[in-house]
Parts: sequence; C-alpha cells; structure tokens
Amino acid sequence: MNAPAPLTHPRVGVGCIVWKGDRILLVQRGKPPGEGEWSLPGGSQELGETLFETATREVMEETGVTAEALSILTAVDNIVHDAAGALLFHYTIVDVVAEWRAGAPVANDDARAVCWATAAEWEELVTWEPLKQVLRRAWTERQAPP
Repeated sequence: MNAPAPLTHPRVGVGCIVWKGDRILLVQRGKPPGEGEWSLPGGSQELGETLFETATREVMEETGVTAEALSILTAVDNIVHDAAGALLFHYTIVDVVAEWRAGAPVANDDARAVCWATAAEWEELVTWEPLKQVLRRAWTERQAPP
C-alpha cells in the first residue's frame, strides 16, 4: 500500500442536508474520516462541479435518493490529526440544504447504513459536535415562518 500524498491545502467537502418533511437523511460513514459515525451524505467537490452539483451527486451515490439543492446553510472545518499530531485530513465542508424529490434510501458507495432521522433521533445518532450545531441551525431555520 502506498503512503498517502502529503497534504498541501484543504479540500472542499460538501455535506447535504436533505429534508423530507421533518426528517433529515443521515448516512453512517464507511470510510475515514469519521468511519462508523452518523453524518450527512456528502463528499469532495470535483473540478468543474458546482456545490449544488456535488451535493446532489453525493446524495445519489451514497443513498440512491434524488434531491434538489436549494441553498447554502453554512461551512465548517474538519481538521483531523493522528496521535502524534500529524495532519491526516483537512476539509472545509460547505453544508447545502436540499429537499427530497424521489427514491427510498439505500446504503451505497461509502455509506454503511442510511436513515431518515427526526431531530430527537439525530441528536442521539450524531456524535460530531460541529455537525450537531449545523443540524440545529438547519432545524431552527426550517421551523421559522416564511
């Protein structure tokens, strides 16, 4: 196995908050970083791809769900070091809000499992505090009158 190339700059990641009524689509990650943790469907932006295109592509690849990207909620940093302090990952994650349009979710690509989660459920499932803060903000904005 070849050693990974040294990091030279942060990568752009896109997380997609897919709403279906009052539930959010979550995936259990199948690969690092955060392997085994519950998160949003998402991944790295590809060259020539918009944030919305990345969001909808990643949702389809990981879950088989068709979603319509509508807006950008926020951005967070995910910087991971190993036990010795060496930098393993550095992602700037842009969180896109979308609405479910079609499809029943199935764990595909690098997702171990997938589910629709209410606020009470994702508060229990999600362990990464920055993502909990993003989801709380998304929930608050969803509840606000138009």
